[in-house]
Amino acid sequence: MSSVSFVPFKTYVVGGAVRDMLLGLPVKDRDHVVVGATPGQMQAQGFVPVGKDFPVFLHPETHEEYALARTERKIAPGYTGFAFHAAPEVSLEQDLQRRDLTINAIAIDSDGSLIDPCGGQSDLQKKIFRHVAPAFAEDPVRILRLARFAARFTEFRVAAETLALMQQMVQAGEVDALVPERVWQELARGMMETQPSRMFAVLRDCGALARILPELDALAIDQQVYKQLMSAVDGAARLHHALAIRFAVLLQDVPPGEAAAAAICARLKVPKEVRDLALMAAREQRLIAGAAAMDAAAIVSLLERCDAFRKPARFLDCLTVVQCKYGELGDAGKTHAPLLATALSAAQAVPAGQLAAAVSAQYSDQLSTRIPQAIQAARIAAVAQALQ
Repeated sequence: MSSVSFVPFKTYVVGGAVRDMLLGLPVKDRDHVVVGATPGQMQAQGFVPVGKDFPVFLHPETHEEYALARTERKIAPGYTGFAFHAAPEVSLEQDLQRRDLTINAIAIDSDGSLIDPCGGQSDLQKKIFRHVAPAFAEDPVRILRLARFAARFTEFRVAAETLALMQQMVQAGEVDALVPERVWQELARGMMETQPSRMFAVLRDCGALARILPELDALAIDQQVYKQLMSAVDGAARLHHALAIRFAVLLQDVPPGEAAAAAICARLKVPKEVRDLALMAAREQRLIAGAAAMDAAAIVSLLERCDAFRKPARFLDCLTVVQCKYGELGDAGKTHAPLLATALSAAQAVPAGQLAAAVSAQYSDQLSTRIPQAIQAARIAAVAQALQ
């Protein structure tokens, strides 16, 4: 490994790494703030510039991020309307003052000493999310980030003054300026945390859910239905299911079913693989729940409609989505997932290629109709036999 000779500027580990260390949690990524340096000095030491809006560099050996200490000011509406100032005279304390929450505004020096000008250690002990400064209100993404943190740090609560500020931000229309891609990014990350329902609870409390997911917010009018839905989402998280499954569970009860799910996915620009499972589950959940009353022909029709022969894993994920919902209703057996999984295996075992060849040898016309009909009939027979 090559050695790097550093000029005498100061570096500090900041943000989430310090927070997680103080909480006794594993530290995954370390971010650094550099005080007293210029971009030219950083590059002269081998650091690689990667920042677009402000100077951020990758360490030439560890590849960890080093950002020059900076201040920021609001110059336009929305979360992108900021001007940044990074210069050697910007102090560490000034950099920490621009951060979102006190628990994320703690730094640690190379000798292990903590720099905590905003009271983050106290709020960690009290398990409180508290904004650092009134400038929190200038960036609506911070509402989403705080809500996401609530899903991760499940014992923390939002400080009353911070919740009030978030409510003011929503009323001022700041949340309406968020672009769909950023909303989806934060929601997706929150859905993958320990208790996603807490993210939605924080968004509801401040009024942001009505702006971001009005269909879900309206569903909360029926507290019992909403409670069951949130329990199902948390259940999917406890079982460590993938994002596509968790999101599909979230949209299960949003009326009017597939149409509402499609509208949400389009508005948030949800990735195709996540969207497709959510729409399938919204469309087919009731049929899947009543599979025991279906004959073999209806089951094969369901498999075909779900494209289960080309994408069997997605169909099995759909069964999992419905299981998560009905499991929270106390009727996990109603999904009949084993029955449908058995039916799929039996239908998959039908030698479609051989059947197509046999039909082609017997007939010379209408093959585009005869071959699919023969394959479908064989699959129905196989499913009927397997389910006897």
